[in-house]
Amino acid sequence: MQISLVIPLLNEEESLPELLQWIKKVMTNNDFSWEAIFVDDGSTDSSWKIISGFCKSNDNIIGIKFKRNYGKSAALNEGFIAASGDVVITMDADMQDSPDEIPELYNMIINEGYDIVSGWKKQRHDPFIKRSTSKFYNWVTRRASKIKLHDFNCGLKAYKNEVVKNIEVYGEMHRYVPLIAQKAGYNKIGEKVVQHQARKYGKTKFGMSRFINGFLDLMTISFINRYGKNPMHLFGALGALIFFLGFVIFLWLVIQRFFFAGYGMTDRPLFFVGLLCMVLGFQSFSVGFTGELITRNSPNKNDYNVSEKLNCKE
Repeated sequence: MQISLVIPLLNEEESLPELLQWIKKVMTNNDFSWEAIFVDDGSTDSSWKIISGFCKSNDNIIGIKFKRNYGKSAALNEGFIAASGDVVITMDADMQDSPDEIPELYNMIINEGYDIVSGWKKQRHDPFIKRSTSKFYNWVTRRASKIKLHDFNCGLKAYKNEVVKNIEVYGEMHRYVPLIAQKAGYNKIGEKVVQHQARKYGKTKFGMSRFINGFLDLMTISFINRYGKNPMHLFGALGALIFFLGFVIFLWLVIQRFFFAGYGMTDRPLFFVGLLCMVLGFQSFSVGFTGELITRNSPNKNDYNVSEKLNCKE
C-alpha cells in the first residue's frame, strides 16, 4: 500500500463526509493505493456514526474510537500503530488541510528521500491572535530545537512508515514529532508550503491553554531529548556542584573559626548558606539517582481505552 492517512478528530461530524469525498477524488486521480485511518478522540457528536457509515461504500476506511478524550498525541500514536502504507500522512479533519497536497508530499518522501515533510501554512486563514501567537511559538521552537521549520504545529505532515513505527507520541508532544524523530536518528526533515483553508464547519479547538502548554511541552521534550536516558548527567552534576560549594563554605568557616576570628560558626549568615547548599546538592543528586532507577525499570508505554475499532476491508 502506498499511502496511509491518519486523521485525528474531535466533534467534526459536519466536515467528515465532504473530507472523505475530497480524499477519494485525489486518490483516484493519482491512482494511489490507500487507506484512511479516522481516530475519534472521544467525540460527543455523531462523528463515530458517520465513520461507521463509511464502510457501506468504502473498503479503504479504518476507524478507531477512544472511550474518552485523550488528546491529539494519543490519536496520532494509535493511528501510527495501525498504519501500513509506505508513506504516512497526517491531516486534521476540519478541512483546513487540503488533500490536494497529498501527491507532492508523497513524492517528496518516496522520490526525494525525506524522512519527514512538514507542511507550512504560509498564508493562514485564522484570527489575528492565533496567527501572532503561532509565529512567536514557532520562532522560539526553532531556536530551541535547531530544526528550521516555520510551522511545527501544522497538522499536515508526511512520514516514511519506518519513522512512525520507531517513535512514540505521548502527552501533548504531537507538536514536536520532528524533534522526537530526529532524536531517533531521522534527520532528513523537509518542509512544503501548503494551502490553508478557512474553517468551514465547527469551532476551533485553539485556546490560550494550548499556547501555554506548547511552551511547557517544548521544555519537556528538550529535557527528555538531552537527559531522558541519563538524568544523572544533569541532576547529579548540578547536585555535586552545589554540594561542593556548600563544603567549601564550611571549610572556610572552620578555618576562620580556628585561625582568625575566633567566633562561633553558627553566628554568621554564611553558615546557613553553606548548609542550604549541601542540602540542595544532596537532594538534586538524589533526584538524579531516582530518575536513573525509573528510566532503567519503566519502559515508556501508552495505554488508551479504545472502545471500538472497525476495518472496512474485513
